[in-house]
Amino acid sequence: MAKSKERKALKKGKSTFNLIGRVKITDKTFNLDNTYDSGWTDNSMYIGIDCGKGNIVYAEMRSGFFPDKDNIIRAYDKTEKDETGKSKSVEIAWEDRFDKSLLDNISDSSFLIVGVEKDVKGKTLYKKFLAAYDAIEYLSEYLENGVIVNVKGNIGYSEYDENVSIKKEITSIVLSKVEDEYEKIHEKEIKKAEEDSSSDFEFTELEDFFKAVFSQTVLVDTKSIGKKDEEKGTIPLSAYVVDYVGKPKIDGKKIEIKKNVVYPIEFEVAINENPEVTAKMLQRFFKPKKKSCLNEITVVGNLIEGAAIVNITEDDIPDDIKELIVMGLYSEEEAEKKCAVGNGNREKRMIIVKPDITYVGQDEERKPTVAFEENKYEDFDLYFYEQALTDAGIDSDESDTEENSETSEEDDLLKMIEGM
Repeated sequence: MAKSKERKALKKGKSTFNLIGRVKITDKTFNLDNTYDSGWTDNSMYIGIDCGKGNIVYAEMRSGFFPDKDNIIRAYDKTEKDETGKSKSVEIAWEDRFDKSLLDNISDSSFLIVGVEKDVKGKTLYKKFLAAYDAIEYLSEYLENGVIVNVKGNIGYSEYDENVSIKKEITSIVLSKVEDEYEKIHEKEIKKAEEDSSSDFEFTELEDFFKAVFSQTVLVDTKSIGKKDEEKGTIPLSAYVVDYVGKPKIDGKKIEIKKNVVYPIEFEVAINENPEVTAKMLQRFFKPKKKSCLNEITVVGNLIEGAAIVNITEDDIPDDIKELIVMGLYSEEEAEKKCAVGNGNREKRMIIVKPDITYVGQDEERKPTVAFEENKYEDFDLYFYEQALTDAGIDSDESDTEENSETSEEDDLLKMIEGM
């Protein structure tokens, strides 16, 4: 009898984001000491970061504990290694999460980093938290609306009712230094403008230093590249991302899966000023040479999560706003920009700009390379969330999936905030 083919194990790659912009706090940003029927108690934060030009990107923190149960926080030891050479996993009791004698041995990667206060000398005060529960409580007291912050974190994927959700989970939120950078450049520009007063000089704006970017490892096949979207000026890309599924709640019961699965995600590819550059990039990295194979590539790009921006002409400007133009209160260009943003429809886009660069090797052998592997997987290796449910004895067509008892309320809150 012929031996059945074995599916290749999926490996999760990079999945991170970085936001720089102004904090947008509302009365819905912090939700403290939520208690659920199960006894679970948590803190949550859904924070909007205004990254400029109508692009307000939301990220989150959330964690909690069961008051009447033993709660464990999993972390990594910074000195001991396991049999694979990676930092050894350790468990810390919830009540010991502030025990300095234990925390001194924990790897920095296990902590959430918060820096939103300054000392008397104007230097940022950094604090480390093992649990988001405590970080959120601290931020609710010290994070100020309108300050410019640098936010970093991980992008997570999950599936509910055949819809894939994308969450940006914060691991670091600190005061940004872009204002200092802006002041240095602005001073130089003022001096240059004074020296050359005969020409119109365009000054750099503070928002030019803001950003909303991501880095994501994706899998692409021969059908991934779509046709150019003329309206958006981008190329659709149907790709897969790999993420870990632990113990989702199905029909009120937790089901153990504990496997990496793939999720289908729609990206867009930005078209370079020289379209030939984009064509070469797609041909080289995003188009597998074998029909049954998938390339793995880590990409960098921009997150767009603001009010939908539409093309506005003079005919689209309302009459009352035209009156303001006639009065000289707004230029036509200013009015068009105002009308183009904030039409009530929010969009969520992940626009790929280029491949990421990583480093391989150690010490003197360490060198940069494109984060790309050709023919990494075959079609057969793709393992979807629905398949994982089936293998766990769940009929995915009839199941009602929940991550936790608190998840549905979390999603409702996020939708409400984003609809504001």
